[in-house]
Amino acid sequence: MTRTVYVIGIGAGHPEHLTLQAVAAMNRVDVFFTIDKGEAAADLGAFRAELLARHVARPHRVVAAPEVPRDRDPSAYVDTATTWQLRRGLLYQAMIAEELRQGETGAFLVWGAPALYDGTLPLLHRIAERTHDELRIVSIPGISSVAALAAAHGLVLNRLGTPVLITTGRRLADEGMPAGVDDVVVMLDGHQAFADLPDTDLDIFWGAYLGTTDEILASGALQEVKDEIRKRRAEARERKGWIMDTYLLRRR
Repeated sequence: MTRTVYVIGIGAGHPEHLTLQAVAAMNRVDVFFTIDKGEAAADLGAFRAELLARHVARPHRVVAAPEVPRDRDPSAYVDTATTWQLRRGLLYQAMIAEELRQGETGAFLVWGAPALYDGTLPLLHRIAERTHDELRIVSIPGISSVAALAAAHGLVLNRLGTPVLITTGRRLADEGMPAGVDDVVVMLDGHQAFADLPDTDLDIFWGAYLGTTDEILASGALQEVKDEIRKRRAEARERKGWIMDTYLLRRR
């Protein structure tokens, strides 16, 4: 008998980011799988618990496992990320094998949208291939931090007849502002690569904790506001112990 695993996007942090499709899927779930990232990220776990309490009416189980340690060596990013993904995949595989019975439905609640900079779907597909298990994997879209950022600043990400590029802080640091693209959304920038760009014709639209009561926004000419953003980001991270932020760079 087939087992089903949903990967449900829960939005960038606002409780009302949860879609009606997501709520319906959550009410078909027997087991919710989650990763415990420790005390520093306790409010993230509390947010997931709040969503379950508010929206799930049927009996269900919550299965938690401790986070897999990750080597953050920047000089070997691809190797360390690949190793971490393998270990996380084996953890998911064990959780599903031990906790999800035949005919049951499980779910992972993921930030933003499962299709954008989230590795859950590929890991689950690899598990199904590796174990030859009959896993039905279903992706439920969510409101991404990119969409939340645009809404918070009242922006349209693309301009008439032009593309928008989504990239990472690591790529921005290595390559600079991409050639031929005037609107670039940057995610996963733990080292604030924007502050090292020499360009004098860029505006930045930045946001952290998007959609939450802790939301912080800043915008303006990059060279004029970059130091303010770095300062506010550092203060927020020190206060909360973690930060999730993203930004749009727009060439004038």
